[in-house]
Amino acid sequence: MLFKHQYYCFIAGLPDFSFDSMKLPFTVEEFKLMLDEELKPDDKRLLSKYFLKYDNDNLLHFLKNKDAELNPMGSISREEIQETIGRIKEDLPVKNKKIPAFHEKFIRTWLDEDAQAENKLWEDLMSSLYMDYGIEVKNSLMSRWFELNLNIGNLLSAIYARKYGLDVARVVVGNNPIAQLIRENANARDFGLSQELGIFEAVVRLSEETDIYERERKMDKFRWDWLEENGVFDYFNIEYIFAYLCKLQILERWVKLNAEEGGRVFRELIADLKSDVKIPEE
Repeated sequence: MLFKHQYYCFIAGLPDFSFDSMKLPFTVEEFKLMLDEELKPDDKRLLSKYFLKYDNDNLLHFLKNKDAELNPMGSISREEIQETIGRIKEDLPVKNKKIPAFHEKFIRTWLDEDAQAENKLWEDLMSSLYMDYGIEVKNSLMSRWFELNLNIGNLLSAIYARKYGLDVARVVVGNNPIAQLIRENANARDFGLSQELGIFEAVVRLSEETDIYERERKMDKFRWDWLEENGVFDYFNIEYIFAYLCKLQILERWVKLNAEEGGRVFRELIADLKSDVKIPEE
């Protein structure tokens, strides 16, 4: 059995909050700095895999615009990104251990002229590579959290793609069994999932909420409850800290949005989605 570090004092001192809290105890960025001080090296490396999502965004922004402002939550610097791209262009090995293999794969695809000509959905490609990477993380709770969000995202994408008459297979990301089932059963009423995915009925019900703001909030409450249920037996270890981090991110998202602002933001997201997939005008 793998030994797990215990963080009794640190966790005992963390303030409680709920999904309906109106105020953050601290920001995710502040919590990340706290973790840098408190965590043992192997646990810090584990969480760094999760925080790669900020580096994913930074890489995308940099490739599109070398002068783009980068999110300070990322751990890979502008210079390291530039150096990595340069080495790949020269067909040299990437020696920086901070650069995950899927970043190298993404950059090689980006630099490929044929891939550029295909007009790829680059955000989807990055998401697909990152989700496949996350599911393989050597921590059960983190791996299952990646898979939960991948499955939710793919099922919702499939439902809305069908609603708008789009290619279902094209909007599915990742390569886990559920993603493959959706692609293989794109024309089936349940995408072949009703007997294979335990959260199928719940996500379908949530997808039927017509108010975008309310739907997103209920979906995040579903994720929150999953963290509560699946982290119930983990006290004082990295799993508790990871669940706390995920819930803090959810809370931070909603503290920043009131109902009016939230509705506007999500309507813009839907408008951008429709624009990206070029829905034909009726």
